Amino acid sequence: MFPLPMFTPEQVARVCENLEETGDIERLGRFLWSLPAAVPGSAGELLNRQESVMRARALVAFHGGNFEALYQILQSHRFTRESHAKLQDLWLDAHYREAERLRGRPLGPVEKYRIRKKFPLPRTIWDGEQKTHCFKERTRSLLREWYLQDPYPNPSRKRHLAQATGLTPTQVGNWFKNRRQRDRAASAKNRLQQDSSLLPSGSSPECSSEHPLLQGSFSHRPGTGASTPDISISSDSDFES
Repeated sequence: MFPLPMFTPEQVARVCENLEETGDIERLGRFLWSLPAAVPGSAGELLNRQESVMRARALVAFHGGNFEALYQILQSHRFTRESHAKLQDLWLDAHYREAERLRGRPLGPVEKYRIRKKFPLPRTIWDGEQKTHCFKERTRSLLREWYLQDPYPNPSRKRHLAQATGLTPTQVGNWFKNRRQRDRAASAKNRLQQDSSLLPSGSSPECSSEHPLLQGSFSHRPGTGASTPDISISSDSDFES
């Protein structure tokens, strides 16, 4: 399709970059297949010195399910920092998929953690920064900083933060959602503890009519001699504000 004499190695690299950006993996695979083999001393060997070409080969190997070829590419070529995030995801996702194939089911968080410990990132795609809970600490710090400014980022801010952290907008959205849930749970726990501390000694929230959740008007049921409380429980929207 594309005889090498028509392209310099730099031009081949730019074609790979353009096809990678468009997400057309099938066409990218056909283009790589048309290139000469990387025989020592040949023009094909020069192509493998281009990071864009090697990254494209890794992408095609991953999407084709050829994980052994993917691992060989990632471990044999030292990539620059700009490629690390994407290639780290390929490395981990490939190992996850292999494990899921063996188990016949999706992996849970603990199993994924064990996979990451068993197959650490190679130095060729790792900048030496440790990851915490799947995210680098630098990424988590940036997410926390943005969360304090706005716990409910709009799609535009999510995309901007995704670019700044190397995550996807979905990952950013999930992190904010989980953080809001944790904060709501902590707030509810603190309220309950504060309410309990206001009760007289020896009483409990379940049986005391002085508890804030049990305060309210009591209505008399027709035909009975008992009064029942009208209890109002806070909705999730109260915790969202």
